[in-house]
Amino acid sequence: MSDSVERIKTLIIGSGPAGYTAAIYASRADLKPVLYTGMEPGGQLTTTTEVDNFPGYPEGVDGPSMMVQLQQQAERFGTEVRIGMITSIELSDKVGGIHKAVVDNNKEIEAEAVIISTGATARYLGLESEQRLRGGGVSACAVCDGFFYKGQDVAIVGAGDTAAEEASYLANICNKVTMLVRRDEMRASKAMQHRVNSIKNIEIKYNTEVDEVLGDQVVEGLRIVNNQTGEKEEIAITGLFVAIGHKPNTDIFKGQLDMDETGYLITKGKSTKTNKPGVFAAGDVQDKEYRQAVTAAGTGCMAALDAERYLASNE
Repeated sequence: MSDSVERIKTLIIGSGPAGYTAAIYASRADLKPVLYTGMEPGGQLTTTTEVDNFPGYPEGVDGPSMMVQLQQQAERFGTEVRIGMITSIELSDKVGGIHKAVVDNNKEIEAEAVIISTGATARYLGLESEQRLRGGGVSACAVCDGFFYKGQDVAIVGAGDTAAEEASYLANICNKVTMLVRRDEMRASKAMQHRVNSIKNIEIKYNTEVDEVLGDQVVEGLRIVNNQTGEKEEIAITGLFVAIGHKPNTDIFKGQLDMDETGYLITKGKSTKTNKPGVFAAGDVQDKEYRQAVTAAGTGCMAALDAERYLASNE
């Protein structure tokens, strides 16, 4: 551990749309933000090849380019962007208290306000072929990427409400949706089950798992297996959507910040305030409903404004 402790005004943890938007607003308000990128600089959008639903890009933009532009905009106003990960943190209970964090298990910093935008990580199946084709037809967000498969045949893995909602969404724009359910029944609510069962171009395969995603550069099909009989078959698809949940990146805050049963941070009312004074949460780390870049950016703005008001009230 380093001997010297650095004191900063505003610490932003995470570098997705929420973190960078918070940084833009915080730096313009002279909150002198220091942003640590985390393990995945740019967040989940860096694994998205095309972003067509973020306002201001009439021709669309690829995810990594968009995140570079957001970083450049934040830096233009004075944000200090640092490559590094907050590995532990001690949050103060007092109004006006100082929050203490450790970067990469080595450097100690203290901050008057903290904005948490560490996001959530989509759960995947863990297949090598699946990981290799992420961005080439494998996606964890049907609302984000479904448009690119208009009129095509796709598959979705999952059995909960989210999977059912995304299957219904895809059925409106795709030719056929094959829904793969690992058990002999769905976990989704009865209403959602009735919905997907009533849509003619959704086929549900129960007791079915993905054995292999087929294709070299892009998804060309799936080899699936019936986990009761062991029988395998191949189906031709161009897109695979994985809807088996997300894990919020909140482990270092456990025991200090209020969370729901899944680990998403709980914020107060319509604000980004957590249960600790001077600590704010924005983006997917506190949003399990929408999980869109534009909503993450919106809460990033809110967090910076909340932090500005908090710091001003302590002067």
